[in-house]
Amino acid sequence: MPGDGKPFVEGQSGNPAGRPRGSRNRSTLALEAIFEGEAEALSRKAIEQALAGDGGAMKLCLDRLLSPRRDHSITFDLPVIETAEDLPKATEALLRAVSSGEITPSEAADVGKAVSAHIEAITAADLHRRLAALEGQGA
Repeated sequence: MPGDGKPFVEGQSGNPAGRPRGSRNRSTLALEAIFEGEAEALSRKAIEQALAGDGGAMKLCLDRLLSPRRDHSITFDLPVIETAEDLPKATEALLRAVSSGEITPSEAADVGKAVSAHIEAITAADLHRRLAALEGQGA
């Protein structure tokens, strides 16, 4: 709100007559106009150079052809982790899944991070429970 150190009302544009959302930059429009009609020739040239072994052209072509890898869900048997004592069973299951090719090492690393966060939460909850029990005894 104005008056609390913020010059504009929250959720309202400070310049409502400003650049419209989604409008294109003038330099981008100018470059598009220059290359208009040349896209096919440029693409063909990049492909020819890539086929001739030009590494930069290969990268350009492959970056355009192959979309970036997105996360996908994985399925494998992971035992329930209720206490820190359950952690070795979980890490053993992760190692077994990697060694059998069920999941990739990077997928195992991602799952391992989630398992570590879960163990930290279990440990914090256990510590809180123990502290509360100790404080209850001293009263």
